[in-house]
Amino acid sequence: MSTRAVARELNVHFSTISCLQRCFREFGSTSNWPHNSRPCETTPAQDLDIQHLHLQDRDQPPGQLLQQSVCITKEFLHKLSSACSSSSSGGVLFTDESRFSLYRADGRQRVWRHVGERFADVNVVDRVAHGGCGVMLWAGVCYGQQTQVHFIDGILNAQRYRDEILRPIVVPFIHDHHLMLQHDNAWPQDLYTVQFLEAENIPVLA
Repeated sequence: MSTRAVARELNVHFSTISCLQRCFREFGSTSNWPHNSRPCETTPAQDLDIQHLHLQDRDQPPGQLLQQSVCITKEFLHKLSSACSSSSSGGVLFTDESRFSLYRADGRQRVWRHVGERFADVNVVDRVAHGGCGVMLWAGVCYGQQTQVHFIDGILNAQRYRDEILRPIVVPFIHDHHLMLQHDNAWPQDLYTVQFLEAENIPVLA
């Protein structure tokens, strides 16, 4: 049986069978080639479960399906809580901002599909003009506490970051709870922001 005939019989791409044949000729096996990448985090049973979930909801990325289907053991949580004690992270305020959109900006939905399923109804998602709407939020958390959630309307520049977030929210919160500030990597945190925090006696983690 030819390579293309095998590919048609198994409903896979021709290059997949060709690669397996080349691997078998060179190494005598079709197992994964030796590599230095991260080890697999899922078992074959979990991989099969993820495949079944993906066939039911094909516009979900595999990473999200992995988080939904693979459970964390109690032993792992116990070790994690022991390693991250309250004394090591309780005195730090972590802040970040995130944008949440109803749809992708370009209107495209990436889906995984089999050969011959390009126009199948299960793989087609209605497009929303202009990407729909979204919202940008900022918040800070520390051990046992959290700041208020701030809605950011428009573009967040250094001046707005200082006048709308740092001065009314971060500075009072840190002084009240005796914390250190851990910035995210947003670009508005420029030299003027650093000077403002120094003037307000806010300790910042590098």
